[in-house]
Amino acid sequence: MSPYLRKVKTRSGATAVQIVEKRHGQRVIVEHLGSAHTDAELAALMRAGHDKLHAGQPALELGIDPHGVPVGAVAVVAGTRSKLLMDAIRASWGRLGFTVIDDEAFFQLVAARLVEPTSKRDSIRVINQLGMHAFHENTFYAALRRCMAGDYREQIAKACFTHVWTDAGGDISLLLYDVTTLYFEAENEDDLRKVGFSKERRVDPQIVVGLLVDRSGFPLEIACYEGNKAETATIIPIVKAFQDRHQITDMVVVADAGMLSATNLQALDDAGLRFIVGSRVTKAPHDLAKHFCWHGDHFTDAQIIDTITMRRTKPDPARLDTCDEPVWNPQAHPLAWRAVWQYSRKRAVRDQHTLTAQQNRAQAIIDGLHPPRKARFLKTSGATLTLDHTSLDRARRLTGLKGYVTNITVDTMPADQVISAYHELWHVEQSFRMSKTDLAARPIFHHTRDAIEAHLTIVFTALAIARDLQARTGWSIKRIIQTLQPLRHVTITINGHPIEAQPAISDNTREILNTLGIPEH
Repeated sequence: MSPYLRKVKTRSGATAVQIVEKRHGQRVIVEHLGSAHTDAELAALMRAGHDKLHAGQPALELGIDPHGVPVGAVAVVAGTRSKLLMDAIRASWGRLGFTVIDDEAFFQLVAARLVEPTSKRDSIRVINQLGMHAFHENTFYAALRRCMAGDYREQIAKACFTHVWTDAGGDISLLLYDVTTLYFEAENEDDLRKVGFSKERRVDPQIVVGLLVDRSGFPLEIACYEGNKAETATIIPIVKAFQDRHQITDMVVVADAGMLSATNLQALDDAGLRFIVGSRVTKAPHDLAKHFCWHGDHFTDAQIIDTITMRRTKPDPARLDTCDEPVWNPQAHPLAWRAVWQYSRKRAVRDQHTLTAQQNRAQAIIDGLHPPRKARFLKTSGATLTLDHTSLDRARRLTGLKGYVTNITVDTMPADQVISAYHELWHVEQSFRMSKTDLAARPIFHHTRDAIEAHLTIVFTALAIARDLQARTGWSIKRIIQTLQPLRHVTITINGHPIEAQPAISDNTREILNTLGIPEH
């Protein structure tokens, strides 16, 4: 049997190209031509193999060899590009209405942020590898300046709102808010980058970033604050900016316990907004005083107690005279908010485990096994360290309880719906994780406020595209990129005539492309 070309996958994921022939029923490798890691390399190896197999073969009278290639022609790979991936990103860009930003350099920065987050300078490499013609580095920095001068963020935010309001069914009735911190490896503070509270226990200058999303996690607003600004002082500005920009009055804002302050809640209520905010477990003894008085410490799994919590004043001691919990409404309880508490046996087990670990940590410090430092349940009296049994016993009494504060009446939203709405907060937390991991939001290469704000606008735009692609495909943005980026269209020239080789597409990828409305060719 005549020799022929064979392609085989290697353990590393490359494609080996071999010249083989059958001898006595056995496949024998005549020559190993090499291994290809890209479509361009594979095309070159296959062409080299064809040349070897048909070397010296006479040409037809028309000057065409048996494979339809002009005699003496040389196949040259002119270029490759990740066309399908870029088509998907650009389609989402248009679908979300981001074409209001007529700035190709800004689009390239967003695309690079999605595919491989890196510095603006290194984005040139990423963009060129995608098969686009990257702009000069100076053009990218000029795009950052245009971003601020042209208020790109406001235009993107309006487009995001329009998308949610029209394409996503118009559900902005429930908005989720949370904050995170992004640190800088800088020695000195400035007006924006300041040392503040860090959940990562860092002492580097940082900024505080607030993100407002809809119930699915799609971003609607982003804001940047000084690194030492309290979380409670960030929610009102961003919500009011959203409200003023879109003239929205009827919506529910959901935030975690970090936003719980009397001033915040009153400001939200005065603005005509409804809210659901996580409560602190330390408020349980006051809010649940009736329950503890009449029922003791006993709770059943998933038990819900719908009651009130005082805004600023102390509760009336006479409230313990009856066992029925009050039903909140703003007219009858102008000095209180509605409080919903739920007990979970699963949460109680987790809380008890946490308390035991904290108790052991404090005891280890007392016993001298760990160096002295601040720890929960550690009581200091001069040079004497003791375990705070009173605080520990009080904390164990409240395990399993989770509270929620709202200004929504029970007629409008039953207690179980209040709890369900609060638990949607994982969507904004997921968006933050995407921003900090997949999109590498930390702007370590920027130093001025305008550059940092422009960088966050790029991250905000990339997050919206990532959320759109994920919602439509059911795949993570990481999986989408890892699947589509290797599928490269290869342009080969033969005697000056370009020929485009298209990538092989699996059934799963074809289904995703159809979902996104991306043609294969």
